[in-house]
Amino acid sequence: MKNLATLLFIATMLCFALPSWAQRTERSLADSASDTVKDAATAAWQTAQKLSAVALGLIGVDYKYGGNSPDTGLDCSGLVRYVFQQVTGVVLPRTAKELSQVGNKVALDDLKPGDLVFFNTRRFAFSHVGIYLGENRFVHAPSRGKEVQVAMIDKAFWQKRFNGARRLVGELPDLMPVLVSEAAAAPLENAVGAIADAVVEIGP
Repeated sequence: MKNLATLLFIATMLCFALPSWAQRTERSLADSASDTVKDAATAAWQTAQKLSAVALGLIGVDYKYGGNSPDTGLDCSGLVRYVFQQVTGVVLPRTAKELSQVGNKVALDDLKPGDLVFFNTRRFAFSHVGIYLGENRFVHAPSRGKEVQVAMIDKAFWQKRFNGARRLVGELPDLMPVLVSEAAAAPLENAVGAIADAVVEIGP
């Protein structure tokens, strides 16, 4: 009888203790995952800042068709490729058309620094690309005889030729650290989508 009473006592204590332990564990996982999401948002914000800074540092570089280096000249996709490789180490596709298939589509009114913006400047879609800086500005390598410069996307010339935009920062695995482990993902399934809103608009 004493053994039975002891077992009943232990079972009762476990019934009280387990819910409390489970709650503490869930809170611990949620807090840990939340911190990871904040870190990822910070990383995305910093990446966008660095992309804009490096791109702005190339203003004045001569345009060169097929150019890949500031030393010898850059074309539009060469500029994008060079900036992303310098900041992230990721090697992007070479042409504007190929770049238009990378990342996720972004609406014009949802553009953020670091997004790629595409235009039809050579009588076919996605023939030109630049890097959005914020406040309707983007940096690009225009054409022969010109230099890397900042342009206003809300000007009639660019509005008429705008083909779309793509977001790479925070969308490609190589450009965003793993946000949460499988164990911690559940409490945050509604929070992860907010990461892309953590970048800051900056200009020249």
